Amino acid sequence: MRIATTIFLTDETISPVRLARELEQRGFAGLYLPQHTHIPVSRATPAPMGEPLPPEYGRAVDPFVALAQAAAVTHRIEVGTGVTLVAQHDPVVLAKQVATLDFLSGGRFTFGIGYGWNVEEAADHGVEWRSRRELVRDRMAAMRALWAPEPTAYEGEYVSVQASWAHPKPQRAPRERKGVEPLIGPRTLIGGTAGPKLFAHIAEYADGWMPVGSSGLRETLPELRRAWAEAGRPGEPEVVPYAVHPSTGKLAHLADLGIEEVVVGMPSAPEADVLRALDAHAEFL
Repeated sequence: MRIATTIFLTDETISPVRLARELEQRGFAGLYLPQHTHIPVSRATPAPMGEPLPPEYGRAVDPFVALAQAAAVTHRIEVGTGVTLVAQHDPVVLAKQVATLDFLSGGRFTFGIGYGWNVEEAADHGVEWRSRRELVRDRMAAMRALWAPEPTAYEGEYVSVQASWAHPKPQRAPRERKGVEPLIGPRTLIGGTAGPKLFAHIAEYADGWMPVGSSGLRETLPELRRAWAEAGRPGEPEVVPYAVHPSTGKLAHLADLGIEEVVVGMPSAPEADVLRALDAHAEFL
């Protein structure tokens, strides 16, 4: 089992360069970073992780800039987002950022994506909350058109792109999908709560699921795998539990379920505290 990490990097924590070097030297598999562009102080939306909202949510660095630093000083570890809020991005610019980071890292990028929970944050980006899932689906299709080997146009409900020259290209080979064009782009994992709609979207345009935590997977994994098979996708979806608080028993349970990668949570803290946390997790490597 591969053990990767996630942390809210901020202007007050360990730097991405120091953290990435320590992760690679110690044998961790990767670094995933979350995204919030800003947190409106109105705070009308309850936080799913409970209140009060931790201060690091409003201080988080941009994950693409930080992951570029991390990739530049390492050779082995994966870098990824957990998660990119696709609805809050211009898809043409985001497609370029994703492809560039994947290319410059030698294909080490995992594109964790999600739909978001903060209504006020999304509203400042012009997102209509009720249609955000369809918006993300449409923008992902537009990005795949830009990642295609040859200039490809896309016309959707929310976004369209002309057939364009757009380089660099993501490094991962296309993945077959029954009855439709192969899936193009970096490894893509969708975060979110288990349910038929989420699983249908994963089966349609992603490589797998990034659930928060590890509870309930024994019951939900068969549902995801059934949706995957019904969509005509070969093999099985990748499942990467995120922000897990590890223990020997928990990791053994996940291994029994066929999980091959787990992302453990790290404190959003200064360098010394983060390094102590890495030492504490070393027994699981």
